[in-house]
Amino acid sequence: MKIYDIIDKKRRGYELSRDEIFFAINGFCSGDVADYQMSALAMAICINSMSEDETFFLTDAMLHSGDSINLSMLGELSVDKHSTGGVGDKTTLAVAPIVSSLGCKIAKMSGRGLGHTGGTIDKLEAISGFRTSLTNDEFFKQVNDIGVCVIGQSSDLVPADKKLYALRDVTATVESIPLIASSIMSKKLSSGAKNIVLDVKVGSGAFMKTESDARALADAMVKIGKRFKRNVRAIISNMDTPLGNAIGNSLEVWEAIELLKGNTHTELYEVCLALSSNMVSCALGIDINEAEKRCNNSISNGSALEKMKEWISYQGGDVSVIDESDTLLNAKYKKEIFAKSDGYVSKISALNVGRASMLLGAGRTKKDDIIDTYAGILLNCSVGDKIKSGEKIATLYSSSSELFDDCEKILLDAISICDTPPQKSKVIIDII
Repeated sequence: MKIYDIIDKKRRGYELSRDEIFFAINGFCSGDVADYQMSALAMAICINSMSEDETFFLTDAMLHSGDSINLSMLGELSVDKHSTGGVGDKTTLAVAPIVSSLGCKIAKMSGRGLGHTGGTIDKLEAISGFRTSLTNDEFFKQVNDIGVCVIGQSSDLVPADKKLYALRDVTATVESIPLIASSIMSKKLSSGAKNIVLDVKVGSGAFMKTESDARALADAMVKIGKRFKRNVRAIISNMDTPLGNAIGNSLEVWEAIELLKGNTHTELYEVCLALSSNMVSCALGIDINEAEKRCNNSISNGSALEKMKEWISYQGGDVSVIDESDTLLNAKYKKEIFAKSDGYVSKISALNVGRASMLLGAGRTKKDDIIDTYAGILLNCSVGDKIKSGEKIATLYSSSSELFDDCEKILLDAISICDTPPQKSKVIIDII
């Protein structure tokens, strides 16, 4: 078998066999297949796509390129979630304590973020003392003791995906549904959970820009999961508008705490409730309506907030952040932004709000960039709100006041105001 023949076969639009895909991935990991050859194969896949079988074989090959976590001791209770990413997406911070407070087991590995804001790990590290690197023994003990643990991704899990994504990122081959689906699912499968709920974002602030592409990706990932005998559901959710009012790492921790205190019932609450309900329904084997009722009760009776305190404490974080959450709104500089006209908020562009937050220091353009933990944007308006000229619509946070003028321009362009009340879009578009 030769990599040249495999590249040529895919370039001509033919379907690759399991052995050919394993040969390519194993060779790439060992160094026998050069970067330029794998780049050529990725381009051929990007142009000609892959069949359902090919996508399954690619996922399997990447999954077996490294270690996997064995969560069999947790039985049917192990559950994981994944979001394809968006602006203000802090759902794990709220969902994990809700679900674990109801008896499910979340042993989750998350990443750092590139783009508008940090990833889940960056957000958790905004909590003073919070440890995101644990030994395997500490990891499993915590899951057994309190039902939840979230740590940084191990380099030993799915190394093929890391190598392949680095190439795709610089060769214009990121936007391929089979490559995206196999990348996401190989990582989720290696993490060992029996039940997986996926949040596939669609809209201006998401990777998937059209509903048809989001559906295709969700469908592909659910099919992969089922072939690996996992219980998988995918939620398609709107990301034309930022999720919630906080964009930025410490700000998003603050908003997650406020949600668990019952102080917000925005679109963020709706998405967190949908994710939590489906996770609980899968793991406990109960009806979705009963699962939703239990999740709502977990918030209203305070058990989810108590679980968050327990979780933060176990991983060395400063629990006082729960009761004194305003300490998370502690950037060196702040600037309030005011509306320029009367009317109704008709649109808040997630993409432009994300751009502004990254400019403030909340995100990364390169992996080694240092995030400004307290940087970001706190919105004071939502789509459909009636506002008056001079009313505060947002606050900017950063360690550098010199960034505010440019960010204010971007933010004001992102918030559209019209004369008549707009029709609000659905937040949860579908569940697959």
